[in-house]
Amino acid sequence: MYCLISSLIGFVFGSFPTAFLLLKKYKNLDITSEGSGNVGAMNALTVTKSKFIGIAVLLIDALKGLLSVYLVLLFLPIDFVYPAIALLFAVFSHCFNPWLKFKGGRGLATAAGGTALLFPFLLVLWLAVWAVSYLVKKDIIFANIWATVMSLVIVFSSDKLANKYAFPQPESTATLILFSTSLMLIIFVKHIDPLKDLINDKKLFSKKVKE
Repeated sequence: MYCLISSLIGFVFGSFPTAFLLLKKYKNLDITSEGSGNVGAMNALTVTKSKFIGIAVLLIDALKGLLSVYLVLLFLPIDFVYPAIALLFAVFSHCFNPWLKFKGGRGLATAAGGTALLFPFLLVLWLAVWAVSYLVKKDIIFANIWATVMSLVIVFSSDKLANKYAFPQPESTATLILFSTSLMLIIFVKHIDPLKDLINDKKLFSKKVKE
């Protein structure tokens, strides 16, 4: 029952279509058919050229993940599994939004908001790898993909250390690895199309990518 409650909490919060609603209200635009069609902060910024809207989408999407985890920790028995399930469903419903014909964002902000409470070790790793990757290639998509893959590899290789920085601590490292793998997989799937574009444009293997 607790697993079902956790999944419902995450799914409801995650499915709030932040970018879609803000662009409809303030710009009368359908973000699903503008720019990349991605329902997230980066496309909102690109389409509107408004830093305010871009930041607002980023913060609200992060809040969706944070609230999903926080409410489960607040009202359900203290166990890593329940907030982990809530966050996975929040990211999933954000990425495949049921109100937008399963179109959505790439899940990064929502995942960041939730992991800030639940598993900050993963968030710090991802941000560190992202920063280095972006400095090397100067391409956001490349940095997103590389950070997603490499942070998961590091969690696998240092699972006992990672386990110490999960709150609450899972009963086994297997639980932590399963959660991390599932979360990163959802994010990676949403980056497959832009990854194909990078490969087709031969940007992935070039020494430096222009912004």
